[in-house]
Amino acid sequence: MTRTERLHALEHIQSLPSWLAGRVAARGRSLVAEAIAGEGLKLPQHAVLAAVAEYGPVAQADLVRRLAIDAKDVVLLLNHLEKSGLVVREPDPRDRRKNAVTVTPPGVRTLKRCAELAEQANAELLAPLSAAEREQLMALMVRVHQP
Repeated sequence: MTRTERLHALEHIQSLPSWLAGRVAARGRSLVAEAIAGEGLKLPQHAVLAAVAEYGPVAQADLVRRLAIDAKDVVLLLNHLEKSGLVVREPDPRDRRKNAVTVTPPGVRTLKRCAELAEQANAELLAPLSAAEREQLMALMVRVHQP
């Protein structure tokens, strides 16, 4: 590899669609994380809360499988959500040896606020684009995501 090729190696990496998509995704995650922080949530807590709202009452083990998060981490995330009054863990009526997790009314309200905040954060992310460009970008990303 020549000196010129070495000097342009980083430039080449930064021109790859995968690198650019990763940088945009990181910025988007950061904006959403900042937005929902005001609700006392971090991104993984928000994901677990959303899963509980969608699938609940749900066994903790099912959350682990559905979210592909380590069981110990799910317990810690649920501990935070429960202390915040956003979910409750009660014995599963189908199997008393397991806990079932259910979202609480304050949890539902928090999810709604987080959805609004995430929409605002994504609007900020895509602000440099026109409405038509945003629509085109979303269509292209869906096509790339679904091989």
